Amino acid sequence: MKKIDITELVLRDGHQCHIATRLRTEDMLPICPQLDDMGFWSIEAWGGATFDACVRYLKEDPWERLRKLRKALPNSRIQMLLRGQNLLGYRNYSDDVVDMFVKKSADNGVDVFRIFDALNDMRNIEVSIKAVKKYKKHAEGTISYTTSPVHNIDYFVSLAKKIEVLGADSIAIKDMAGLLTPKVTKDLVSSLVKNINLPIHMHCHSTSGLASINLITAVENGATMIDTCNSSFSEGASHPTTESIIVALDDLGYKTDINLSKMDDITNHLKQVRKKYWQFESEFTSLDPRVLINQVPGGMISNLSSQLNEQGALDRMDEVLAEIPNVRKDLGYPPLVTPTSQIVGTQAALNVITGERYKSVTSEVKNYFLGQYGNTPAPVDKDVMKIAIGDQKPITCRPADKLKPEISNLRVKSEGYVKSDEDLLTYAMFPDIATIFLQERHAGTLEQEELLIKNDTNNGNHYAPSEFNISLHGETYHIKVKGSGDSGETERPFYVSVDGISEEVLIETLDELQVNTTGNATTDKKNKSTENSDQARPKPSHDGCVTTAMPGTIVDIKVKVGDKVKAGDGVVIIEAMKMENEIQSSKSGVVMAVHIKKGDAVSPNETLIEIQRS
Repeated sequence: MKKIDITELVLRDGHQCHIATRLRTEDMLPICPQLDDMGFWSIEAWGGATFDACVRYLKEDPWERLRKLRKALPNSRIQMLLRGQNLLGYRNYSDDVVDMFVKKSADNGVDVFRIFDALNDMRNIEVSIKAVKKYKKHAEGTISYTTSPVHNIDYFVSLAKKIEVLGADSIAIKDMAGLLTPKVTKDLVSSLVKNINLPIHMHCHSTSGLASINLITAVENGATMIDTCNSSFSEGASHPTTESIIVALDDLGYKTDINLSKMDDITNHLKQVRKKYWQFESEFTSLDPRVLINQVPGGMISNLSSQLNEQGALDRMDEVLAEIPNVRKDLGYPPLVTPTSQIVGTQAALNVITGERYKSVTSEVKNYFLGQYGNTPAPVDKDVMKIAIGDQKPITCRPADKLKPEISNLRVKSEGYVKSDEDLLTYAMFPDIATIFLQERHAGTLEQEELLIKNDTNNGNHYAPSEFNISLHGETYHIKVKGSGDSGETERPFYVSVDGISEEVLIETLDELQVNTTGNATTDKKNKSTENSDQARPKPSHDGCVTTAMPGTIVDIKVKVGDKVKAGDGVVIIEAMKMENEIQSSKSGVVMAVHIKKGDAVSPNETLIEIQRS
C-alpha cells in the first residue's frame, strides 16, 4: 500500500485565503495538541502573508507566534512559505539577510522551507536553498504553475531539473490560482516523476473547482505528497478538504496514517473561531471558474477585496479582475504569486480607479521593468515599459548581485528599538510598519485591530444595514452597499448596487446625530459645516496641485518648499494596497506648499503638494 504524505494548511494558507490572514495566535493554540497528534507530514503555520499581517494588523510579534507554535506542536514538522530572495517582503534582499532569516527561522521552529520565486527565476532561490541545507532543514524547491503562450510541460520540467541541481529535498508544484486541469496534472506530474529523482509535492487551490480531482490525479501519476486544508477553512479560494481527500485516498487503496476520528475537535473549534472574523470574509473567496481567465490566486483574492474595500472601490472588483490579465500580458506573463500578484493586482486597480491605463505606475512596476525581480517569462510590452522607466536600461544579472550586504546598515538604522536579531529581520522586511510596531511594543501601547461583533439588537446593540429594500412612490428598489470612501470626509462616495446595477453616489454630510447603544439617535449633534477645518487639505484648484489617485499613507516626501522640480519628477511616495507608488509632478516649477508629512493618511481630491510654474 503506497504511502501519501499530507501537509495541513489551516494555520496559514487556509485563513489567508478566506479571512485575509487575520487568524490570531490565541485562536490557533487551543487545537495545536490535536493537530500535533494527527500524523500529518507537516503543518504549514508560518510565512507567506502571515508575517506582514502579524505586524501590520494583528500587532503580534511573528517570531513569538512561531515560538509558541513550536512549543505547541512538539511532534510535528512546521512548514513555512518563503519567497526566495524576497523572503517575506516585496523586494529582493541581500544574501546576508537571506542567510540570517533562514537561520533564525530554523532556530525558532521552522523545519520545512517551501521556497519559490514569483518569476520562476531559479537564480533567486539558490541562496535560500543553500542556507536551508546549511542549517540542516528540509528545502522544498517550488515551481509556480501558470498558463500562458510560453508556459508548457517542457518549461516546467526544465525548472525542476534546475531545482534538483540546487540540492532541494523535494519539489512542490504550486498551483496558487487553481489553473491545473486533470489532463495537464497527469502530463506534468508523470513527466516530473520520469525526469526528476525527488518527491513531488502537489499544492492546488480550489478556486476553479478542479483541485480535488487534480490531487487524486497527481497521486495516481506518482506524486507522494499533497496539501489539504481542514474543512473549517477549505474549498473556494482555499484548498481541498483534508477529511474528504483522506477518505478518497483510503478508498483508492492509499495509506495516509491519519485517524479522522481525531479531527472533530479541530474542525469544531475552528468553525466557531471563524465566526469572530466575519468582517474579513469576502464574496470573492468562493468557487469561481473565472480564475481560469484572470488567474488571481486564492491567497490574493481575499486581500485584494479587503484592500479595494479600504479604497472605497469594492464595487469595481470585476473591472479589476478583467484588467489583471491585460497587465499580466504587458509584464511578460509572470505567474501571479506574491509579490508579482500584488504588483499586477495593484497596477490593475490603479488602471481602473484612475480611469486611464498606466496614468499612475507603482514603484514596484518600475522596478519590475528594471529587472530588479529577475528575468520575465516572456518579453514585456515595450510601450508600457517606456511609460514606466523611460530610457533606463534593465539589469540582466541576478538582482541580488547588485545588493551590498545590508545587516550592518540595518543595525545602524534600527538602533534604539531593535532588541534582537529577530527584531532586526522584522525591520528589514517592513521598515516603516516595523518601526511603529517595535516602538509601540516597547511602550506597551500595541493595539490589535478591532474585531467587530454581530450583536443581537435585543441586547441594546446595533449594526448598520448594508442590504435593504427602499419603497418610494409605490416602487421598491433593492439596495446593497458595496463600499464607501473615507468616513472622515465631509463629501464621501458610497458604492451601491440598485436592483443589480452598480452606482456611485456622493453624499455630503451637513449634520450628524450621535447614535447610542440602543440604536436610537440622541439629541447630541455635530454640524459638519461648522467644524474647524484649519487643518483640512485644500482641494485641487489648478494643474500644479499634486494629488493621489488612491487613498494611502505617506511614505516619503522628496521635496520641500522652494525646491525647483521638472515635469515627471517624483515628489512624494505613498503606500496603497501594500505597494509603494511614486507620485510625479505634472508640471515644472517651484514647490510653493507641502500639505503633508510622513505617516499621514491621504485621500483623492486632496492637494498634497502645490507647484507653481516658474
